Amino acid sequence: MKIILGSDHRGHELIEAIAAHLEGEGYQAHALAGGSDGQACDYPDQAYMVATAVASGLADRGVLVCGSGIGMSMAANKVDGVRAALVADVDAAVMSRKHNDANVLCLAATRVGTELACTIASAWLAEAFEGGRHERRVEKMAAIERGEDPAEMVANA
Repeated sequence: MKIILGSDHRGHELIEAIAAHLEGEGYQAHALAGGSDGQACDYPDQAYMVATAVASGLADRGVLVCGSGIGMSMAANKVDGVRAALVADVDAAVMSRKHNDANVLCLAATRVGTELACTIASAWLAEAFEGGRHERRVEKMAAIERGEDPAEMVANA
């Protein structure tokens, strides 16, 4: 599985650690160089690169880190086909995959340490989407991306 990772300057060290951890687990992990030179960089730039790689199929999943994780998740979710989830624990990561089919994981560098971040990423990547009743809800999110009212979708369609 190909994983693309990106961060701003506040998340660079964490994203490098996560990438190394994932490579050790057998994933193809590629960390972008945002913030690697110690200079401030803008999180939307990194979010866009990761999100478009995932949406286009160049990567299977993405991981984004900024100081709070909020900016990355907001920016990544602007890309059609991306379902970015900001999580702070393993349970939320697992549920974001099982119920929401999240394809981009967002983490807060200021709230999640290296060990927990690696554990979250591993759990998130190992989890599959359950489908079933959750598929309808994911389809409704896609309808919103198309500018449609999800309440107008045919029930059980």
